[in-house]
Amino acid sequence: MSVQDFPFSELLNRRNSTRGFLDRPLPEGMLAGLLALARRAPSGANLQPGEFTLLEGDARARLSTALVAAFRAGKQEPEDYSYFPQPMPQSLRRRQVAAAKELYGALQTGRDDRAGRDRQFERNFNFFDAPAALLVTIDARMGSGCYMDLGMCLYGLMLAATAQGLGSCAIGALASYPGLIRSTLGLGDEHHIVCGLALGYADPDAPENTVRTERLKPEEFFRTLS
Repeated sequence: MSVQDFPFSELLNRRNSTRGFLDRPLPEGMLAGLLALARRAPSGANLQPGEFTLLEGDARARLSTALVAAFRAGKQEPEDYSYFPQPMPQSLRRRQVAAAKELYGALQTGRDDRAGRDRQFERNFNFFDAPAALLVTIDARMGSGCYMDLGMCLYGLMLAATAQGLGSCAIGALASYPGLIRSTLGLGDEHHIVCGLALGYADPDAPENTVRTERLKPEEFFRTLS
């Protein structure tokens, strides 16, 4: 695999959540190579938690159809793990709202346009029409710390994809329908549903791909004790 010659700092800054993709398949063998690189992530006791399933053809279509139907019906399920704090502290809620404002602003979808916002959110369940749709799961027996290790593996995958000129987007919305996903794909309860991942070549004309959410400055999360 040839890697684009980006300085590492530029690679980190280039990665963003891509929600618009070109209809261009990944080259043969590229995904396997990216996953092999991602597995170099740190892993406590070398457990290497987490599995990646590429969804294609009928399996992908069935899952997307089921997820969109559940979303439109307002169905809710207990999640396999807690993604957001409950309740959401106001300081974090402000960040959440600001991120949504950036995305829907880029799409020129007003705050009161509920139908437009729902249509955009539904695209999560179609993996944003990316050429590669991945389901990320973890063995239900793993401890909480293994989610940290899997997160590092996921980030490694996204950075490796960026180095190859690809875009990606982790899709946490899938974690809201674990039972539906398991039943639709014939998975057992030993699989916890973590997220989805859309992967492919970013559409340079998609306005949603221009969004760059603000990150905290070091002085906001770093301190020294002596």
